[in-house]
Amino acid sequence: MRRAYLSLGSNLGDRGAYLALGVAELTAREAHRVSRVYESEPVGGVTQGDFWNLVVELTTEDSPEALLERAQHAETLAQRVRDVRWGPRTLDVDLLIVGDEQRASEQLTLPHPRLYERSFVLAPLRELAPELVSEAQRAAGEGRVVLLGTLESLR
Repeated sequence: MRRAYLSLGSNLGDRGAYLALGVAELTAREAHRVSRVYESEPVGGVTQGDFWNLVVELTTEDSPEALLERAQHAETLAQRVRDVRWGPRTLDVDLLIVGDEQRASEQLTLPHPRLYERSFVLAPLRELAPELVSEAQRAAGEGRVVLLGTLESLR
């Protein structure tokens, strides 16, 4: 068993419902914890609405590839459309860390290559795993993030 951390974000439609769908899909089989929800400005230069973001921690035996398949299935259930890189989306799920696994392929890079650059990942990850993200790293992340509350309180 190992710990895996996945980032979920949504900025289209009912953001809370899409995040809840993603959490339910990813956590149905395993012990897990879910961070609170943070609102963040979009990154990447595409004009769009703010995101709601959270991080899920799983205790899993799944391989990174199996987790990626589950993440992509959750995005499909949320009817995610991949028209514009870093564009608006109903649900975006990224694998951040899977135990001590390292990958560098066209499909998957672990740890996530921009993990320590983005405040919308660092704030909820630090909440669940402060040993992985120092306060200095969190403060150095790019982008504004605002704590909104728990997923349940926002629905």
